[in-house]
Amino acid sequence: MTDWNTYREHLSQNVKVLAKLSPNTLKGLQTLETPEPAHKHLDAKTRELISLAVAVTTRCDGCIAVHTVGAKKAGASKEEIAEALGVAVALNAGAALVYSSRALDAFDSVKD
Repeated sequence: MTDWNTYREHLSQNVKVLAKLSPNTLKGLQTLETPEPAHKHLDAKTRELISLAVAVTTRCDGCIAVHTVGAKKAGASKEEIAEALGVAVALNAGAALVYSSRALDAFDSVKD
């Protein structure tokens, strides 16, 4: 099992190191992740649910760790998380099912 809170902290520290070593890498990612106000058709919760489903299909623990927090902060319920993960499973079958379990563990680790 993964201690998701410890993992998030470790990931955050490593991202800070990478940002110092290669600042344009992080700036580029932030540019991609930040929606322009004029093109903001999806609310934060929807974006986080999509992000979490994609994280599961790409098997990215870091993305799961970050987007479970984002989804919970944006007001996503465990049922909404499960529905989004169901879409990921439908698109990615067994691998997504296994990573959906990891995403649910990560969601449960987020303190209110």
